[in-house]
Amino acid sequence: MFERLQSMEERYEKLNQLLADPEVISDHDKLRRYSKEQSDLQETVAVYRHYQKADHELNESKSMLDESLDDAMKGMVRDEIARLEKEKSRLEKQLRQLLIPKDPNDSRNVIVEIRGAAGGDEAALFAGDLFRMYSRYAEHHQWKTEVIDASPNGIGGYKEIVFMISGRGAWSRLKYENGAHRVQRVPETESGGRIHTSTATVAVLPEAKEVEVNLNEKDIRVDRFASSGPGGQSVNTTMSAIRLTHIPTGIVVSCQEERSQIKNKEKAMKVLRARVYDKYQREAQEKYDSTRRSAVGTGDRSERIRTYNFSQNRVTDHRIGLTIHQLDQVLSGNLDEIINALIMDDQSKKMEQADTR
Repeated sequence: MFERLQSMEERYEKLNQLLADPEVISDHDKLRRYSKEQSDLQETVAVYRHYQKADHELNESKSMLDESLDDAMKGMVRDEIARLEKEKSRLEKQLRQLLIPKDPNDSRNVIVEIRGAAGGDEAALFAGDLFRMYSRYAEHHQWKTEVIDASPNGIGGYKEIVFMISGRGAWSRLKYENGAHRVQRVPETESGGRIHTSTATVAVLPEAKEVEVNLNEKDIRVDRFASSGPGGQSVNTTMSAIRLTHIPTGIVVSCQEERSQIKNKEKAMKVLRARVYDKYQREAQEKYDSTRRSAVGTGDRSERIRTYNFSQNRVTDHRIGLTIHQLDQVLSGNLDEIINALIMDDQSKKMEQADTR
């Protein structure tokens, strides 16, 4: 680990020299590339230097104990040694976390797809609850939410809703939401007061750039149709709604949220590109040795990951065994306690994997 850190520090110093070179300054591509590389190394190098300083001071303090000191001074030195050992241990742990390979998608926007699963209308209502939860979470982080396609059920829920959340770090935090979410509550239509269990599935996809997924127009079938609302009634008599079918993969995407056919196609293309990118990424990931993947990560979407129990005001994340009795707060978008715990668990597992290699 320390050989790698030493190499990173040397590269960081080399980049400082390159960024002061007039030839590099005049070359915008090199300047941008070197600046990004330096920025990526900056935090790790700063922590490594702090670690080196603590290690040096610790060795100096230990050597002082060999000298003839009075009891009071020895006590002060021992206190300093204890402090520096604790600081060195903390910094070493931080360095191990910083050396965990970063998810290349972490800075991307996300496309979220929520579908009511088992439970009929109650599942659709729960899908609506989840949509509002993520929308409020996005507001808390000053991210933008934009609906791409929705199939409302007419009573406040959604059979399916697809939306984009745009903002720095959206994928890095929302990627843990993939999976089946379960709700336990008494439906308004239940006269006997019995608790029903329903589920909705959540899929979170990183937004893909055009250069990463080359979609050939010849491989995409475009169907145009009139938009419709709850119950199938016509909302727009013009043929503004768009359905795209990617023939090689069979992936189908539709969008009818905009009045403009061009805007609907643009939105649908974003979702199609993200789904194709996600499909290829997952296929590549399956070739990896399973021991090299995080147990949390982006998870199997069929896996039940979380339960929302209304009668107990409880939310339980089954992957990490976390239970909090603040369901009302979670549904209001206060998800950070859960997501932070998932991130910590994910990092711990990746650190364990790195240590066994």
